[in-house]
Amino acid sequence: MNTYDIVVIGGGPAGITLAKLLGKTFSTAIIRPEDYSMIYCAMPYAIEGLINTEATFKSDKLVTDAGAVLIRNTVKSVDYDQKLVVFEDESSIAYTKLILATGANPFIPPITGSTLRGVGAFKTQADLVWIENLVEQGLKQAVVVGAGAIGIELAQALSFRDVVVDLVDMAPSVLPNLVDIDMAADLAKEIESQSIHLHLNSRVNELVGTEGVESVVLDTGHRIDFEPAEGDSLSGVVLFAAGMKPDLTLVEGSAIELGRDGIIVNDAMETSVKDVYAVGDCVQYISGITGKPLSGKLATNAVPMAKVLGFNLLGHKRTYPGFYNGAATKVGKYFIGGTGLSESTARSMGYEVVCGYSQVTTKFPIMPEARKKKMKLVVDAKSHRILGAQVVSGEPVAGRMDLLTFAIQKESTVEDLSALSYASQPHQSFYPAANIVVLAAEDIREKQGW
Repeated sequence: MNTYDIVVIGGGPAGITLAKLLGKTFSTAIIRPEDYSMIYCAMPYAIEGLINTEATFKSDKLVTDAGAVLIRNTVKSVDYDQKLVVFEDESSIAYTKLILATGANPFIPPITGSTLRGVGAFKTQADLVWIENLVEQGLKQAVVVGAGAIGIELAQALSFRDVVVDLVDMAPSVLPNLVDIDMAADLAKEIESQSIHLHLNSRVNELVGTEGVESVVLDTGHRIDFEPAEGDSLSGVVLFAAGMKPDLTLVEGSAIELGRDGIIVNDAMETSVKDVYAVGDCVQYISGITGKPLSGKLATNAVPMAKVLGFNLLGHKRTYPGFYNGAATKVGKYFIGGTGLSESTARSMGYEVVCGYSQVTTKFPIMPEARKKKMKLVVDAKSHRILGAQVVSGEPVAGRMDLLTFAIQKESTVEDLSALSYASQPHQSFYPAANIVVLAAEDIREKQGW
């Protein structure tokens, strides 16, 4: 039986990051059951045909070239007392330190009909291949449940491939975890302009069919009927992209402390069991703003968590501050970003909130192809601290969101942002006299007399 200094269960972004950091210093094993580690956020673009399916597969060399051993197997159980990892084929390995990076799985609610053929999620290589094959075979209809980033991107990709798509979400607006309703109106119109039927304030109550799904019944009473299919083919599919549940199968019943949203760790990624650590989507952690538990199942959280742990195992002393959840997506012609707390979330947490708005163009207005860009700042009225920010633009916004996330991390105030020093150039920004961040901050100061 082989013994490793470090065993990581999970080959996603966190596992690969740990392999790169630790593989040449410790005997390190990365365990992955899947054929490939996936670039999850690129999967909709493979459905659309913008990229090849193989482009979403990460190379195994990311692990092996780093000096780590890649074990392609499925873990059956872990003996935390004997420090053994047992595989489904009954083989086992021993570890000195164990890192759980098991990720999360899409949540499919246990409603009537949820086990029918044609019901699935969108996370794994198998999901991608399944949906691609259906589209190639002439899939006619799809209901996508969840109007978050992945749901919208998947709906757009299917519609581009001439699939009739209904997009369902229980929230009153699209991207409810990224932007507030007052920033989402143009996005809903853009979705509908792509021949996607949008059902907001709606929940799937029941899936109807004999073997495969034939109808989707919403709690509003609306019924989405699929056209009859020929032979053994599916009439349509129902794809859930409405939330993730941490994969805790290897820790249930153990001494490892669990919360509602995953494995509980401290700021060094240590669990309640000695020499066992956890990172990524399987972890429950806190908001970097409020210090209270907050969901943060993003690769951009998993990688920094893995870095904190990796450097600590190398002898450094780092801590993880919490989730800020800066994220970006694209809806048709719009690029959208959000970070920190939305206005609705901040109010639900008891903050007295004030908001500022600004709108400029992505280039000097006199330049060709200048597009609109608007922004919202969410601010704590008592401390003047920036709690969140949102941008909807005709050009990419990820860089802007990084700046705003950094401002939130540093507990910047609206006064700080109104004094921001910035750059300007005709092809890359609005006029020097007006910066979108400064304008939003000044909007608040003017309203509040600060």
